[in-house]
Amino acid sequence: MLVLFPEIKPYQRHRLRVSDHHELYLDEAGNPDGIPVLFVHGGPGAACNVSSRRFYDPALYRIITFDQRGCGRSTPHSSLDQNTTQDLIQDMEQIRQYLTVQQFVLFGGSWGSTLSLLYAQAYPEHVKAMILRGIFLCRQQDLDWFYKDGANRIFPDHWEEFSKHIPETERSELVSAYYHRLTGNDELARMGAAKAWAAWEGNCAKLRPSVETLAKFIRPHNAIALARIEAHYFMHKGFIEENQILDNMESIASIPGRIVHGRYDMVCPLVNAQLLHQHWSASELHIVRDAGHAASEPGMVDALIRATGDFGKQFDMAE
Repeated sequence: MLVLFPEIKPYQRHRLRVSDHHELYLDEAGNPDGIPVLFVHGGPGAACNVSSRRFYDPALYRIITFDQRGCGRSTPHSSLDQNTTQDLIQDMEQIRQYLTVQQFVLFGGSWGSTLSLLYAQAYPEHVKAMILRGIFLCRQQDLDWFYKDGANRIFPDHWEEFSKHIPETERSELVSAYYHRLTGNDELARMGAAKAWAAWEGNCAKLRPSVETLAKFIRPHNAIALARIEAHYFMHKGFIEENQILDNMESIASIPGRIVHGRYDMVCPLVNAQLLHQHWSASELHIVRDAGHAASEPGMVDALIRATGDFGKQFDMAE
């Protein structure tokens, strides 16, 4: 079974101003003349980290990672102003132009798969291939599965902790109830809501519970950005039309793709990956039999590194 490549430091770090309000952190590692791969992190509101650079052979790839608006090392932290899906798509295009990249390999998981697909549909000529994990299509049924009725049946104990943070009279619409607390003026209430929101996601992320994973999710700096930005996006249905991704797959059907999904993914059910594969003729679907949602699970790491290795060899030989 393949494991992550050794940790490497970026050879270049950048601060890219993408609006009058937002400045993005991005960095480059690996081979400056290699195949450009853009790591598109999840959330929305998560961030890249040292592991984000370890899924690719650094001799083959020019590895580009960035923190989306309002999270990680991008500023202002946890800001919801000028923060929509359309803004993020344009940020990715600004990154491409700033770094003079002709075509990206997009590597995205969870919300990162959503954003990668939407960018590809907006700019298909600038996408060489996609490696996507834990497919999230951002439909109402996908939001309902995780925040209304679905995952709660698998994790009733964690759901009880998540829901009891909200008065019983408001529990029929938890996203809305959390959103109002996360955007309110009470700082203690905001942080309490953020930790509860992040803990629900962290507790469901892996097939086998992980204390380390949960600790990362509920760390205050991480939790407040993740919770506020996710709630903001989900209150607005991801700022996209219902079923927008699947309805527009024909425009990118010929872009090569590898879909990697854990069979026991309780955040984004496997049926999402199957549906995407059915709408994407140039894709391969790889189901990891002993994994949930997280990219860090051994089976997921193996499948993702095999995907970057296969594309790396294919594109390296072509050039």
